[in-house]
Parts: sequence; structure tokens; C-alpha cells
Amino acid sequence: MPATAQSYVPRRRRRANRLLAVAAGVATVGALAAAALPANAGENHHGHKPDHRPGRYQDVQLLSFNDLHGNLEPPAGSSGRVTEVQPDGTTKTIDAGGAEYLATHLRQARKGHPYSITAAGGDMVGASPLLSGLFHDEPTIEALNKLDLDVTSVGNHEFDEGARELARLQNGGCHPTDGCYTDKKFKGADFPYLAANVLDEKTKKPILKPYWVWKQKGVKVGFIGVTLEGTPNIVSAEGVKGLQFKDEVDTINKYAKELRRQGVKSIVALIHEGGFPASASYNYDCDSPGAGDGISGPIVDIAKNVTPDVDALVTGHTHNAYVCTIPDPAGKPRMVTSAASFGRLYTDTTLTYDRATGDIARTAVKSANHVVTRDVPKAPDITRLIDRWNTLAAPIGNRPVGYISGDIGSTGTESPLGDLIADAQLAYGKTLDPDTDLALMNPGGIRAPLTYAAKAGEGDGVVTYAEGFTVQPFANTVNLRTYTGAQLIQALKEQVTGGNEAAPKILQVSSGLTYTLDLTKTGADRVVTGTIRLNGAPIDPAATYRVAMNSFLAGGGDGFTTLGQGTSELVGTDDLTALEQYLTANSSPSAPIAPPAADRITVVK
Repeated sequence: MPATAQSYVPRRRRRANRLLAVAAGVATVGALAAAALPANAGENHHGHKPDHRPGRYQDVQLLSFNDLHGNLEPPAGSSGRVTEVQPDGTTKTIDAGGAEYLATHLRQARKGHPYSITAAGGDMVGASPLLSGLFHDEPTIEALNKLDLDVTSVGNHEFDEGARELARLQNGGCHPTDGCYTDKKFKGADFPYLAANVLDEKTKKPILKPYWVWKQKGVKVGFIGVTLEGTPNIVSAEGVKGLQFKDEVDTINKYAKELRRQGVKSIVALIHEGGFPASASYNYDCDSPGAGDGISGPIVDIAKNVTPDVDALVTGHTHNAYVCTIPDPAGKPRMVTSAASFGRLYTDTTLTYDRATGDIARTAVKSANHVVTRDVPKAPDITRLIDRWNTLAAPIGNRPVGYISGDIGSTGTESPLGDLIADAQLAYGKTLDPDTDLALMNPGGIRAPLTYAAKAGEGDGVVTYAEGFTVQPFANTVNLRTYTGAQLIQALKEQVTGGNEAAPKILQVSSGLTYTLDLTKTGADRVVTGTIRLNGAPIDPAATYRVAMNSFLAGGGDGFTTLGQGTSELVGTDDLTALEQYLTANSSPSAPIAPPAADRITVVK
């Protein structure tokens, strides 16, 4: 095994008592092509009696989830629901998520499965609500320890605060600036974070363990963890300073070969990169049109090129739900799964281990996504953990900062909340420089909607600091930069070209900026240049414009390289403060802010 710059320090694990709760939930099942196993294939699938030798085939349960993002409490609004397709083709939504319920579901799922592993596909922390984010995600690591997570890959958000902070989450210790939050020293993760394709620039070695092997009674399953190679494009430059991110496929294939040399032939890849299923319903039959036809996106090419030595792929990043089979390079179907995000789903995969070969009988692999419903008992230990941290966060989080007259959603090509945030940054920008013309906001920086219904007794329509923090948790600054009209037009075209061509990233725009987005066209032509106007006047390519945006965009993040070329930069306060100031100045209990109409971008489909 290669030496690592910051290694995982194993500790004796204290398994929590399994909660005897009934876990409800409809499942969508994906199974590889049926092939007959020998007659004794079913022997001892759920453990063997003490006086019998184990059978040749042993079912290994793999429970997995991804993109938790510190959502310990049930997520609000659409972030806390999943869509389920019904037998008649209609759909319904189900409230889902919350670590108290996730713990109950996982503990119930493990019952009767002595060979059970729980793994995750990255972004366990980062972009977290205030309950976790205020404490640099220590509460989430503590909760994951109690959930008996065995292993996870890193995701891009694990680098929001840099490699040194990630190492602290792994190994423990008090925060270097904020210190200890309680009288007990933070112990770090009981599970290894895997970062096979994240190298220290100087040593050229992985900054954390590249792989980990689960062992029980002669059964061995190896896990390789990677994040997307493009992580530096979607994380602040400071967060990835001194790091190199290597190709996902090359890295997985390299370590799969190393694992096999060590005698580990059953291998699962944890990949923080994902795809886009043809349906938003969690129980969509991804394989119904044919193996892999129901999914697109980066994970398809990755899956088609990862060595056949890998038996299953647990993925993430796109926050979508899918259970698909995609052929490996040998043409053999292989399971690829993702459990949406925010703890709303978990995946239950059965890996049939062949003791004679030490490998997975891949024709017998089956998988299903299950809803983390809220109709089961809450896990008491997780409730106590949440209550303890909420007591510390409450004086800050419960403070009202504004008032709204209805839900302000965060989804869609142009969202009402995106407009509100852009308006807030424009207003703040004008306090720094009265000549500020407009503001742009990246959609990925908006992490949740603002909901009208009271969440914690604050009253309907009240926006608390905690709710604002959940919307904008990154602590980006609001920066001003000057661009030519030609650069501004080019930046808008970068929404649908280059790295954003396959999956457009549509910037949210402040009041006064309007244009047409024609999705019937391709490439840069989708942004109709002649329709781009500011306060009714066409953008003049030769003129200059003062633009407010967060520091992530100002650094060229999300593929907006032109925005990284602005001049006369002025750095202001953090974006959450700008939103807070705008809400406070423009709303009151008697005059709340109404949801913006989201009519600044005309979309042609």
C-alpha cells in the first residue's frame, strides 16, 4: 500500500444497538441478467449455524448513500421529498430524510444480515445547514459514526475548507481557529475517507488512504474511493491548493490491480461522480429500455471503462437516484447506483460472494433504492446528538432576519430564490460601488429553498439565520469586478458551452438583466445574443459593466473562465450577510417579501 500524507488512524468501533423498528418503503429493484447458480447457492445466505461449515455462496449486504451534506435534520421543502412513480404511471411525492430516520432504516435493514457493509459516495459534509456547518461539520461526523458508516469516498465538498481540515475530520482534534466546541475533544471519523485520486503535489501520493478492505469470516471486499477529476473547477482555489486530482478510471484500475495482487478479488468503487436518469422518480426502472439506456452523464463513460475486476459502482455528485446496469469493458452488465442526496434514500445491494473464487458472482447482484420515510421511530441516540448541537446553535440560528409571504423555491432554470439572492448581491454591491450594474449567482451555490411554514416555532413566514445559512453555507465573499460587454456576453454563453454544454449551469440574474435561452438550439447559440438587455438597453460589447458575484464565480468557478478575467476587483462581506441585510431591509412582519416571478430569462423549449 502506498504511503499516505495523512493516514486514517483505526480505532476500536462501538457498534450501536440495532433499533428494532419497522422500516417501511417501496423499493425499486435492479438485477443483473439471471443466471443459475449451483444448487447450494442459497445455503447460509443469512449466516450459518455454529456447527456447520459455511456454504460456498455468501450474500453480502451493501448499504449505501451519498451527498448527505450535513443534513442531520429533515431537509425542508423539495429538498426533503422524493418522487415515486405509481403502477398507473402517475407520480406522488413522499417526505423523506433526516438522520434520526436514516439511522432507524439502516439499523432495521441490517437485521438478519450478519455480513453487512455500509458505504458512502462522498459529500458527507460541506454545504451543510447551520446545525452542522456552524461547527465545521463535527456534528455530521459524530452522526455518521453512530450510523456505523464503514467507509466513504471523498467528494468535492470535502475540500471546501481544504485538505488540512479534511484530515482533521478524519483524525480528530479541535478546530485550529474556533477551538473545541464542548468539553470533549473531537475524535474524528471512525470510518476511513478514501481519496485514491487526490495527490499531494509535492509527494505525488494520495492524501488519504486510496482503498480499504472489509473482512469477515473469510469474506473480503475491497473499496476504492475517488472524487471527480474536475473537483478543482467547482471548489475554491484555496480549498484545493497543493493538490492534484487524477483521472477516475485510471486511478480505480490501478488500485483494483493492486487489490487483486493482495488476494482481494471482490471490489466496489465509490465514485463521487454521477449521471442523469431519464426520470426524476427514485423507483424509475433505469434498465427498462435496455441496459444503461435510461441514464446519461459522466458516470456512463466511467462505468464503461472501469476494469471488469470491479463488481459494483456506488456513485453520487449529481444528487439523482438510480439503480442501473451499465456494461463493463468486457460487455458484462455491472450495477451502478446512486441514492439521491440529503439522506432521503439509501441503496440496498446484495453481493453474492463465491468463497471458492473469492469473487462476486455478478449475475446474482441485485439492488434497490429505499425511501428514508419519516413514519418510523426516530433513533434516540441521533435525537440526543441533534439536541445537543442545537442547544449550542440556537442562540445564533433562531434569530429572525426577514419575512416572506410564501415558499421561495430554488429549482428550475431560473428560480425565485436565485433571483432574490442576485438582487441581494446587487443591492450590497451598490453599497460598495454605486456604479454596480448587475449581479450573477451560480445555481450550485443555492443549497435549499426558503419555506413559508415554521420549522422550529419561529412562526410562519419568518426567515431565521439558520434557514439563510442552509441556503448559502459557503462563506463566499461578494466581489465586484468590471467586464466589457463582450466579456459579459461570453460569460453568459459559457453557461451552455465547454464543460457546461452537456449539463448547462444557468446563472441566476439580478433585476434588470433579461435575455432569451433557446434550448431548441445547440452550443453557444442557445443564448440568443440579440436579446441580452440591461434595463431594456442592449448590452454594448465595447462598454464596461460593474458586476457583483460571489468569490467562487469571480475565481472562474463552474467553468466560467471569463468571469475570472474581470478587473478592478473589490472584495466585500460574505454572501450570507448580503442576503441577511437585504431581507432585513426589505421585509417586515406586516410587509413580507413575495416570491419573485422568475421571469428574467425567457426559456424556449
